[in-house]
Amino acid sequence: MTAKIIDGNALARQIRSEVAVRAAKLVTAGCTPGLAVILVGEDPASTVYVRHKVKDCEESGIRSILDRLPADTTEEALLARVRELNADPSVHGVLVQLPLPKHMDSHRVIEAIAPEKDVDGFHVSNAGALMTGTPRFRPCTPYGVMRMLDHAGVKLDGVEAVVVGRSNIVGKPQAMMLLERNATVTICHSRTRDLAEHCRRADVLIAAVGRARMITGDMVKPGAVVIDVGMNRIPDGPDAGKLCGDVDFDSVSKVASAITPVPGGVGPMTRAMLLVNTIEAAERAAGRG
Repeated sequence: MTAKIIDGNALARQIRSEVAVRAAKLVTAGCTPGLAVILVGEDPASTVYVRHKVKDCEESGIRSILDRLPADTTEEALLARVRELNADPSVHGVLVQLPLPKHMDSHRVIEAIAPEKDVDGFHVSNAGALMTGTPRFRPCTPYGVMRMLDHAGVKLDGVEAVVVGRSNIVGKPQAMMLLERNATVTICHSRTRDLAEHCRRADVLIAAVGRARMITGDMVKPGAVVIDVGMNRIPDGPDAGKLCGDVDFDSVSKVASAITPVPGGVGPMTRAMLLVNTIEAAERAAGRG
């Protein structure tokens, strides 16, 4: 068996095109969608992510506002800027790029973002709304995973789904979204006993634990759909410096029916769903959502 590749780049391009159509309608009605991104410091990975997000906005007809703040910016100064953006009616989404410098409290900063502009879906009120089945914004990575599963024609009703990872950003909201679709969900993590046995039960296996090539072919049920959320750099050996996921692609792709690559899988979809959340925020603000 050779797994079908679920191409995140191709699907993300389609979604950006759909967002561009919606953005054009809003502009015609007198509302230009706006996303503000705050980058504190010069973290190399964050700088790349933000550059991609700005480019995605330009391609999709969304006005981007990029605030680059020095690493020694005080937390109070950052909070003051967030409050300014909250109050700006031309800004529909506010995103503070993580991680923040160590002297800042990320939770406090995220909670300062107005929930109706929290297009990352990280604010506790948005997390709680997802938990209770009334989501306003879904966190972008698990939201992107759901779109990929739908695009691949994966039926979730009644299936056994296993999520490896329990973060507030991916693992927990991913489980909630799968439950919404009537999957039976198991959440595993670093202290799960006999992780391989849990994984082998999964019809849909989502790896979001942050450990390079942790999921191997012998841990996967034949015919399972495998979604790799991980993004790791191999520290040494012949592949040192290369990007890889949490899934050992070579061995798992011989067992699974469908699989996402790294790179080119979930990553582009995360950014695409940020655009979807932003356009939805603008549509609500314009009374069209």
